[in-house]
Amino acid sequence: MSWVCTYTCAAKWRCSVNGSFPRQAVLGVDIGTSSSKGVLVDLEGNVLASETREHRVDRPHPGWVEMDAAVWWEEFRSITAALVTDAVTIVGVGVSGMGPCVLVTDEHSTPLRPAILYGVDTRATAEIAALTAELGGDAEILGRCGSTLSTQAVGPKLEWLAAHEPEVFAAARRLYMPASWLAYNLTGEYGLDHHSASQCTPLYDSDALVWYKPWTERIAPDLDLPPLLWPGDVVGQVTAAASRVTGLPAGVPVCIGTIDAWTEAVSVSATEPGDLMLMYGTTMFLVHTVAERIDVPELWGTVGAFEGTRCLAGGMATSGAITGWLREIFGSPGYPELLAEAQESGPGAHGILMLPYFAGERTPIADPDARGVIAGLTLSTTRGDLYRAALEATAMGVRHNIEAMEAAGGDITRIVAVGGGTQGGLWTQIVSDVTGREQVIPARTIGASYGAAFLAAQISARDSVQISEWNPVQQVIRPDPSLRERYDSLYSLYRGLYEASRSIQHRLAESQRQR
Repeated sequence: MSWVCTYTCAAKWRCSVNGSFPRQAVLGVDIGTSSSKGVLVDLEGNVLASETREHRVDRPHPGWVEMDAAVWWEEFRSITAALVTDAVTIVGVGVSGMGPCVLVTDEHSTPLRPAILYGVDTRATAEIAALTAELGGDAEILGRCGSTLSTQAVGPKLEWLAAHEPEVFAAARRLYMPASWLAYNLTGEYGLDHHSASQCTPLYDSDALVWYKPWTERIAPDLDLPPLLWPGDVVGQVTAAASRVTGLPAGVPVCIGTIDAWTEAVSVSATEPGDLMLMYGTTMFLVHTVAERIDVPELWGTVGAFEGTRCLAGGMATSGAITGWLREIFGSPGYPELLAEAQESGPGAHGILMLPYFAGERTPIADPDARGVIAGLTLSTTRGDLYRAALEATAMGVRHNIEAMEAAGGDITRIVAVGGGTQGGLWTQIVSDVTGREQVIPARTIGASYGAAFLAAQISARDSVQISEWNPVQQVIRPDPSLRERYDSLYSLYRGLYEASRSIQHRLAESQRQR
C-alpha cells in the first residue's frame, strides 16, 4: 500500500512514498466498565486515531456485577482492526483495564465463568466479615496488605466462589484481570502487575511485594498465582496466532499493564507525591500519590504504577452511572441538553439533595448496603434539578474522600482531572466549587488508553519520553468563592442525610436481596 504522510510534525523518521517506512506508533487499549477504548499514538504523544466500543456489564442478581471475558478480547480485536493500517508501524502495545476483577480459568486459561468485577460487585459481604475475623481482624490485614477487606478485595470473592460455586472453584487454576487477560491473549504469557496484586487483598504482602503464602494457601490453595511484574514491564511479544487475528505484527513487545485508574494517573502525569488524580467516569476514582505508606481502614493503600511509589486511593461506586441512569429515564436526551438544564437549575438544584449510593458505596463509608436517596422533591422539580443534584452528589462524595485522605495524613497539593466527565465544563466546575479545590485539566483527557500507550512508548522509543511533554496542562478550574458557604451547608446536610437514613437504606437493601 502506498502511503503519503500529510501529518505536520517534528518526526525523526522519513515520511515519503518510495523506499521509506511508515510512521512509528504505539497502541494503547483500555477495557472499562461501560466501554473499551483504543488509541494509536506516535512517539511524540500525538493521537493519530482512536476507537471506542460500548458495552454493558451483567447484573444477574442484586449486588452482582459481571462481564464475559470474551467481550474484552473481541473488542480488543475490533479496535485493532480499525486502528492498525499500513500507514503506521506498531512498535509497542500497552493494555489497561478495570479492576481488581476476578476472572478464574482452568490450567489452559479457559474461563470458567464470567468475571466478577471490582468493588461495584457486593456479593461477598458475608465472606468479608468471616474472613476478617479468621485472619485476625482489620488491623492485622491492614498491616500486612495496606487495605482492609471490602467489596474491592479479591480474597472474599474467591471465598464466595468456593462457597457458592464449588465446582468452578475446584477447577480454577489461574487468576486474570482485564489487562492481564489481554496480555495473555497477545503473548501467551501469564503474569500480573504489582499494583493489581496489591488490590488482591489479602493475598499480597504490600511491604515484601510478594504473594503472602500463608493466606494464599488458605484462600486459593489450588490457584497458580501469576508471576509479578511492574506495569511498564514487557510481559512478552505478540505471537503469530495473535498477529493473525489482530493485525498486529508478530514480535511486537507488550506491556503487562495495570488497573485503569492508575493508568489514567500515568496519562496525566499525576504520579508524584502530593498529586491526586480524579477520574470522572462511570465510577469516580481518586488516586493520591503519597511520600510513604499510609494505612487507614476507610481507604485503600496500594503500591503505585511505578516501582518505589505508594498510593492512597478511594472510589465511589457510582458517578457517571447515575447520570446515564437519569438520561435513560428522561428518554435519552443529549448530554449537552441535560448539562444546559442543570446549569440553569443553579447551585443547590432548587433544594434537591441526593446521596449517590445507587450501587452501595466504596470509600470512605465502605457500605455495600447503602442506597441512593433523593430528598427535597416537589411538584416543581425539573429534570434539570435532578441532573444538577446528581452532579452535586458526586462532588460531595469527592469532598468526603478528599477529607478522609487528608485526615489520614495525605498531603494533596495538586488535583489533576481526567476522563470523559471532564468534557462540557459544568461537572468539573461543580466539583471545584463543592471541594474548594483547583483542578488542572491536561490537553488530553482520553484516560487509561493513552496512559497504556505511554507505557508502551517507554519501552519502544529510542529516546526517553516524558508524559508531561506528551500531555501538558491546558486548563485550570478554580472554585467560585461566593458559593463556598452554600456548598458547606449542603455538604453538612449530605453527611447528615446518610447517617439519618442509613438503617432504612439497609432494610431496603435486604428486601432487594430477597426478591
